[in-house]
Amino acid sequence: MQFPFDNRYASLDETFFERIRPTPVRKPELIAFNDALAGELGISASDAAASAAAVFSGNTLPEGAEPLAMAYAGHQFGHFNPQLGDGRAILLGEIAGPDGARYDIHLKGSGRTRFSRNGDGRAALGPVLREYLVSEAMHRLGVPTTRALAAVTTGEPVARERLLPGGVITRVAASFVRVGTFQYFAAREDEAALRQLADYVIDKCYPQLDEHNHRYAALLAAVVERQAVLIAHWMQLGFIHGVMNTDNMSIAGETIDYGPCAFMDAYRHDQVFSSIDRQGRYAYSNQPAMGLWNLTRLAETLLPLLDDHPQTAVNIAQEVLEGFVARYESAWLAGMREKCGLTACDGVESSEDKALIEGLLEVMAENRADFTLTFYHLSRLPGQPSEQDEPLLVLFQNPGPMATWLQQWRARLTQETQDDAARQTGMQTVNPVYIPRNHQIEAAIRAAEDRDDFSVFHELHAVLQQPCVQQEGKEQYALAPEPEEVVEYTFCGT
Repeated sequence: MQFPFDNRYASLDETFFERIRPTPVRKPELIAFNDALAGELGISASDAAASAAAVFSGNTLPEGAEPLAMAYAGHQFGHFNPQLGDGRAILLGEIAGPDGARYDIHLKGSGRTRFSRNGDGRAALGPVLREYLVSEAMHRLGVPTTRALAAVTTGEPVARERLLPGGVITRVAASFVRVGTFQYFAAREDEAALRQLADYVIDKCYPQLDEHNHRYAALLAAVVERQAVLIAHWMQLGFIHGVMNTDNMSIAGETIDYGPCAFMDAYRHDQVFSSIDRQGRYAYSNQPAMGLWNLTRLAETLLPLLDDHPQTAVNIAQEVLEGFVARYESAWLAGMREKCGLTACDGVESSEDKALIEGLLEVMAENRADFTLTFYHLSRLPGQPSEQDEPLLVLFQNPGPMATWLQQWRARLTQETQDDAARQTGMQTVNPVYIPRNHQIEAAIRAAEDRDDFSVFHELHAVLQQPCVQQEGKEQYALAPEPEEVVEYTFCGT
C-alpha cells in the first residue's frame, strides 16, 4: 500500500507532539475500505484484505509514515484542561493529494500515548462503525467533514461498562489541528510556538492568506467564516454534534470527532442526545452560540500575534468575532430558503422569509414532527393544495396549524419565477430522504457486536451514499423509529 506522504507537522518542534508507533493488535480484520476516497487521495492499494487490515490497524507502518500523537488542550463543557492531546489516536502522516491539497491520515483506537491519562487508548467497535457511517453520510450531504478511509476489527476486547469488541477507524481530514491546539501553547505563553502553529495552518489550510498584510487576523476571520457556514449546515439537517468542546473544533472548518453525535428524529429546539451533556450546553439550538464561544477562545490565543499593543489586539479580535452572527444567519437563511423552495428573493424581505421558516419550526416543535420527513414531504408538494399534502400532515399530532402554514408558504411561492417541477427538483437536492438515523445505526452496531454480522452496516452505508435519491426497496431506511426503537441517548467512545 503506497501513501504519497509529505509530513510537515512532524517537522515542527518536538513540543507539538509525541513520536509514537501504534500498539499492535492481536488479529486485525478489515471491515470496510473506502476505495473511492483512496483514489481521490492518490493512495494505491492492493486487493489483499490482510495487508490492508495490518496497515489500518497500525500493525504495519506504510513507507514514509511518521506516526505521532498531537498535543492540545481544551475547554470541556466550559472547564479548561491545559493538557489533553491524542490519547487514543495517532497521526500516521500527511499526504499530498493529486489535487495539490494536503491531508492528514489519522488512526483512532490505535493504543496508548502519553496523553491517554488513565484511558486504554482503544476504541470499541460501536463508535468506529458510528463514525464511519455518519462521517461518510455527512460528506454525501455536502457538509465539510473528516472522512472515513477504513475500519478494522482488532480481535481484542475493550473494557467499557462491559467487554466489547475493539476496532480502529482511519480518518482523513484537511487538518486535525483544533482550537485546543492553539490553547495548548497559549496556556504555556509560548508565543513562538503559537506563531509556528499559525503559519503551519495558513500554509496547509488557508494558503490564500500567505501574502496577506495582516495574516493572523485574516486567519481568525477565515476560521470564523468556515465555522459559521459549517454550523449553519448542521442546523439545516437537524444534526447535533454532541460535544462541541474546543478540542473538538477543527481549525480547518470541518466536522470532527463524531462521539455522541446524532440526527434528530422528532424536532425539538433544545434536543440533546449526549449522555454526558446533562445541562444541555450543546443542545441543538445552542450550537451557533457555542461555536462563537469556541471561536472567542481561539481569538484569545491569537492576541499576541494580532498586535504588539494588547488593547489594539483585543479590538481587532472583537471586530472579527462580531462578524460571526451575521455570517451564520446569512448562511442559515440561505440554506433554509433552499430547503423551502424560496429561491426568488428580489422584492422579498429576508425578515419575511425568516419569520415564515421559523413559523414552520415552531409548528414542528409543538407537534414533535420528524425533522427530515417534514422537509422531504414538503419538497414534493405542488403549489396548490392537493391530496399530496396528506403524507406531510399526518406527521403532525395537530395538523391544523401546519395546514395554515402551508397556506402561507403557498402564498409566498406565488412570488417564485420557476414552475413546480423545477422548484421541487431543487428542494429535493437539499432535503434528504435518508439520514443515518440513530435506531438504524444502533441496529448495525448490535448486529456487528452481538453476532459478528456486518451486513447491516454495509447495507445502511450503501443507502446513505445517495441520501436524496429514492431507492427501490429501501423504504424502511426513510422511516422514523417506532416508539420501541427510539434512541434517547448517545455515548462517547471512551
